[in-house]
Amino acid sequence: MADADRPGLRRRLRSARRAVDSAERPAAAAAVDASLAQLGLPRARARIAAYRATDGEIDPAILLRRARALRCEVYFPVITSLRGRRMRFVDDDARDIGARWLDLVLVPLVGFDASGNRLGMGAGFYDRHFAFLRHRRAWHRPRLIGLAFEVQRVERLAANTHDVPLWGIVTERGIYGTAAAHARGASGGIDR
Repeated sequence: MADADRPGLRRRLRSARRAVDSAERPAAAAAVDASLAQLGLPRARARIAAYRATDGEIDPAILLRRARALRCEVYFPVITSLRGRRMRFVDDDARDIGARWLDLVLVPLVGFDASGNRLGMGAGFYDRHFAFLRHRRAWHRPRLIGLAFEVQRVERLAANTHDVPLWGIVTERGIYGTAAAHARGASGGIDR
């Protein structure tokens, strides 16, 4: 997909995301949580970055309840410079954490493909914040996992050089990207 096509695709996919029936949303969120649990995520006492759902995004609240029961530390993004496209992650007590110290990052997205490429809102906050991951040979942490509805999947997204790859994307119907291979190894396949 050409970059010139991205604004129109963003509008279409945001509309599709908002159109997911409110009665279907809790079951979709529960299916995403179940898939992550099957991957063994989050691990007990992990440091997790998440988001508060807006604009029709799939809500990670059920997963965060499970994470807190596992005594995980949970952080949320805070924009520190809109112009500079910078953010940091803080917990409910306003303590922040460096990106390299996170274990798992739940990433919102507008669209994705089965290879794990992500289409975000276009500002590049996550790509800038986690740019150090593009240069790692052995990727251990944090693991970036996109959460989405299946209606947000497209056939193919071209990755830009500044894009930070996601370890996986989880929807109510399956797991995509590198995480999919781990899911198949753990359970013989996880598509719903």
